[in-house]
Amino acid sequence: MPDASNQFSLVNELLPRAVAGDEAAVDALLRHSSERLTILTRHMLGDFQRVRRWAQTDDVMQSALVRLLGALRSVKPATPRDFFALAALQIRRELLDLARHYYGPEGMGAHHESHADGSQAPPDPADARHEPGSLAQWTELHEQIGALPDEEREVVGLLFYQGLPQNEAAEMLGISLRTLQRRWHDALCKLHRVWNRE
Repeated sequence: MPDASNQFSLVNELLPRAVAGDEAAVDALLRHSSERLTILTRHMLGDFQRVRRWAQTDDVMQSALVRLLGALRSVKPATPRDFFALAALQIRRELLDLARHYYGPEGMGAHHESHADGSQAPPDPADARHEPGSLAQWTELHEQIGALPDEEREVVGLLFYQGLPQNEAAEMLGISLRTLQRRWHDALCKLHRVWNRE
């Protein structure tokens, strides 16, 4: 994968043409960003372990790209950071819709006992990593992330969804590490109620 500064400079070059409706630039932007978007999708799908039983990374990515293309017709991201935040939002929405589809009252997953690793035994509680235990909690958590103030949601997007180190996220946002850490802390405090619900 190219280093972050080169990647963002190339995205920065393509983005104005893409948001102006240049289809070739949109195609180049998505091709250029595909590796990063695939990693982001894989990471986010990993958080939705029960959805992984029914959907593969490529399937989620394809549907999220369709959403992203639609969003680019009305939302005009000005920077690479805005573009990747928009992409993360579309991936999150796709995963939430899949979760509701498969595990809603009439969903096939709601009445099908399965585990992400294909085993019949329940997962080891030690592997839970303090994650919410139910699909409803995951859904609510991701919805609450979507409802955070813009500055906090952006930090959560970079640290939680995209897995950037704090110093890189702070540099991308053009803020001090201390400011980033404050926003991260504030967001975690707001999400604490959902994360720790029994």
